[in-house]
Amino acid sequence: MAQKKYLQAKLTQFLREDRIQLWKPPYTDENKEVGLALKDLAKKYSDKLDCCENEVETIIEEIRCKAIERGTGNENYKATGIATIEVFLPARLRKDRKSLLETRLQVTGRDLRSKIAEAFGFQENYIKIVINKKQLQLGKSLEEQGVTHNVKAMVLELKQSEEDVRKNFQAEEEEQNEAELKEKRIQRTKRGLEILAERAEMVDPETMPYLDIANQTGRSIRIPPSERKALMLAMGYHEKGRAFLKRKEYGIALPCLLDADRYFCECCRELLDTVDNYAVLQLDIVWCYFRLEQLECLDDAEKKLNLAQNCFKNCYGENHQRLVHIKGNCGKEKVLFLRLYLLQGIRNYHSGNGEEAREYLSKASQLFKELYIDPSKVHNLLQLGFTAQEARLGLRACDGNVDHAATHISNRREELAQIRKEEKEKKRRRLESIDSLRRMGYSAHAAKRALHHASGNLEEALQFLLSNPHLWWLHGSDPDSNSHQGSPAQESIDQLVYMGFDTVVAEAALRVFGGNVQLAAQTLAHHGGSLPPDLQFPGEDSSSTPSTSPSDSAGTSSASTDEDMETEAVNEILEDIPEHEEDYLDSTLEDEEIIIAEYLSYVENIKSAPKRT
Repeated sequence: MAQKKYLQAKLTQFLREDRIQLWKPPYTDENKEVGLALKDLAKKYSDKLDCCENEVETIIEEIRCKAIERGTGNENYKATGIATIEVFLPARLRKDRKSLLETRLQVTGRDLRSKIAEAFGFQENYIKIVINKKQLQLGKSLEEQGVTHNVKAMVLELKQSEEDVRKNFQAEEEEQNEAELKEKRIQRTKRGLEILAERAEMVDPETMPYLDIANQTGRSIRIPPSERKALMLAMGYHEKGRAFLKRKEYGIALPCLLDADRYFCECCRELLDTVDNYAVLQLDIVWCYFRLEQLECLDDAEKKLNLAQNCFKNCYGENHQRLVHIKGNCGKEKVLFLRLYLLQGIRNYHSGNGEEAREYLSKASQLFKELYIDPSKVHNLLQLGFTAQEARLGLRACDGNVDHAATHISNRREELAQIRKEEKEKKRRRLESIDSLRRMGYSAHAAKRALHHASGNLEEALQFLLSNPHLWWLHGSDPDSNSHQGSPAQESIDQLVYMGFDTVVAEAALRVFGGNVQLAAQTLAHHGGSLPPDLQFPGEDSSSTPSTSPSDSAGTSSASTDEDMETEAVNEILEDIPEHEEDYLDSTLEDEEIIIAEYLSYVENIKSAPKRT
């Protein structure tokens, strides 16, 4: 299959260079049948490529038929508005020819999914459609989602392919249950990651699991709140996707990786250029398409690989000098470059660029030889009480020296333990500061924002809140709802008047702050005895019903059920979050070894293959 793709790409290059239009005479007659000139063209190119003339003729005919189909589709689209979509099916269903589907772009994603399921024999609820590297949204029209004429659509199946054979009622039920479970897993993944991201700075690190973002040494990174959640969701989806990749569940991994890419794109460019996570994600996405045998469906594979290469350069330095300065070595990160060169070699081969493919594959092969680990050395480290993962990472960091690797692993364990202890203490102090501000009446989110602005300084955070009293209701209360509350208690008004504030102003302040005397007094004192203009509201009917807090309105039974569901979702995420911070650098390289050898044999055959007749 890979060799045929190379030949297709090479012939397409020749046709473009020679400006050959296969859909016109003399290669296509008036009845759109193949012309005699195509045989001469096949002979010319087979001589040039030194390969079988019949094989070249067959592929050129396929290219000609596709060009005619595309032209017919274009004419039909102009006349009727009915678009053609090129459907890429799972490997088990794919034919030599691409599968085309016609549809209007005004239909919904659900309608398109139904059409695809009906046309190709899928169960509708158990497939996902990926177009333009995004999951198709069922409720929106194709037009709204940027779907255009001649777009490529990839079908991901949520059930095991072999289960489609020899069905009986019981087997079909099991199939459906499996697909439903996989879909539920995807939904739980989303919910679990959102919970963990929201918890980040609001839980006791000793008692409650949460997600945090650390640099290459393991220390937490200070990130603007506006980007923190998006980055945490991006990294969480990436880890979940990587867990599926390890289990070779590529059809489920890809949606997670694409979701991670979407959230990363919400972060600023400067941030993405300083962390290698985004680069690793690009490699994982291209790898996933390749393992699904759908690399041709990823139009920007080259762009993603170049993006990864540039990002590594920005993060690690021109010759990895920044990485060596931080970590003392760059042996472990070479695994990423091996994957990068391998994918660049594969992409070039599939694009018909034989020499470029050879160059990248040779670099990948050389790196593999450097990174290969003697199993006996891993065994020696296992005997010392280290894990297989620690052994592989340590040996690569120390160029295969067992003694140095043992020392490296021990030192790293001690260093990480100290960092985690310091980070937990820092988090505990922050939680105490948040609690202090909450006791003063501020919402947890307002407290977090103020402390972030003040770099953790409690006094400066309080001054920030007093200078910005509108932050009091940030994600906690709403000024409009507070202005609807009944008249404040007379006792509270009297307290403020006793402090020297005007009665009318005191009552207005208590309305704004929901009866909280302390907040009202602090704000009035800070602003010279008056409310800032943005906190002044027109008088409201005192008989209005007070707003109810979420904690007052939640029923015990439903709250308990929701809590159980959240716990389940979180636990499922935690199962796939690796304990080792360098898990993404650990690989046995078994798959890479096989694929490097396979594609090197292909590029060697480009020159050495004898001409067949």
